[in-house]
Amino acid sequence: MNLTITGHHLEITPAIRDYVLSKIDRIKRHFDHVIDITVIMTVEKLNHSVEANVHLSGKDIFVQAEDADMYAAIDCLADKLDRQIVKYKEKHSQSHQTNGGLKHQMVANEE
Repeated sequence: MNLTITGHHLEITPAIRDYVLSKIDRIKRHFDHVIDITVIMTVEKLNHSVEANVHLSGKDIFVQAEDADMYAAIDCLADKLDRQIVKYKEKHSQSHQTNGGLKHQMVANEE
């Protein structure tokens, strides 16, 4: 998994980088097939915004969060991203579990 963290009007300190890494680890707990994640942090006057673009196999997930505090915005982003990853994982796994493999599907002529 590749992780890219960039900042607009903000210097990415080691403390912020470690905080983002700790929050992103929660995603890896739920879903292992993450190809890369791009996180962009922006500061505009009193508004701190964080956006993340997660590239999965077959889908891209985009999440954005804003708050007055950068760490609170990162927390909100991690929560939103976690919900979307779990939702994607449930949808993706249900189709495989209900249909089974090709071996277990009935052919129309067998009836």
